[in-house]
Amino acid sequence: MVPGKPLAGLLVVSMEQAVAAPTCSVKLADAGARVIKIERAEGDFARGYDKAAAGQSTYFVWLNRGKESVCLDIKQADDKALLAALLAKADVFIQNLAPGAMARAGFGSAELRKKHPRLITVDISGYGESGDYATMKAYDLLVQAESALASITGHPAGPGRVGVSVCDIACGTMAHAAVLEALIERGITGEGKAIGVSLFDAMADWMNVPLLYFEGTGNAPQRLGLAHPSICPYGAFATSDGALVLISIQNEREWVQFCAGFLQEPDLPQREGFRSNVERVAHRPEVDAHVAAVFATLTRDDCAQRLRASNTAFGFVNDLPALAAHPALRRLVVQTPNGEVAMAAPAARLDGAPREYGAVPALGAQTEAVRREFAAS
Repeated sequence: MVPGKPLAGLLVVSMEQAVAAPTCSVKLADAGARVIKIERAEGDFARGYDKAAAGQSTYFVWLNRGKESVCLDIKQADDKALLAALLAKADVFIQNLAPGAMARAGFGSAELRKKHPRLITVDISGYGESGDYATMKAYDLLVQAESALASITGHPAGPGRVGVSVCDIACGTMAHAAVLEALIERGITGEGKAIGVSLFDAMADWMNVPLLYFEGTGNAPQRLGLAHPSICPYGAFATSDGALVLISIQNEREWVQFCAGFLQEPDLPQREGFRSNVERVAHRPEVDAHVAAVFATLTRDDCAQRLRASNTAFGFVNDLPALAAHPALRRLVVQTPNGEVAMAAPAARLDGAPREYGAVPALGAQTEAVRREFAAS
């Protein structure tokens, strides 16, 4: 095994675009799998989302390091034959085309699994392969709306969008986990697996807490901006010098410490309306106003000092310039066709030698090499 590359030797073929499928495949590439990304002649449409990363799309640079780009038109006999040759040797096949498109082209997961029993197929869709919604176009924000995520996100004035492609990312990471499970199972049984993951199912899973809360109480969690619907105080408060500090009180022990150390009112937890989380949620305006009055007398630095001393969980409500300079932010520098780009590093920290990450490919950069390799095989 290549150190730091536990998936070295695996071949992944991915007919992918946008975010969800590339999220899955880039994680496999990071771990050493050879990922051949099949693109149309015009390329993955995510290549054109913006030009902010050294003149290239931020989405594409983020999600396509370590892959080989091969341009195919599978309506053409030669290209269709090349895809078939790739899949005959592949360990994993990922696709997020419209439901049924690959089956109509002769590459549906059921047919492929009959031909190649060791193959793991991954079909990523918006709403699954069957039912009334199967043919619906499903982009991230649409699924945020359909899954009720938008209804519990934002300010009381109206629903809001989560500021990143959370449905796509959830789907892609769940697909990645399922692929790893299937690889482990294949190592035991010798058989591959058909996997289907939809954006809607991924977000519905993440929505279990508000769903169960609604079905148990008949009430949907309220949109409270940076506050928490069932914990108080848990929200953002302004300091005297204009910063916003978000605090989180998780239990009564923390509340007692916060009152004594930060508010400097050790008797407050015995006052009516402040005695328990249930009472505080019921009296949220009064509690939040009381806490806010103390924050307003202190600077950001003073607040941080008092909050640390009282063992209170807190964080600053940062903007993007603050994130870019954050002391906890780890960077990964990747090579792209336009030079180096520094991005946030993958979350998992692995011991041993530092992992090497591949470059972001230019459109079709490996097409001819892959044609020669697999035509000769």
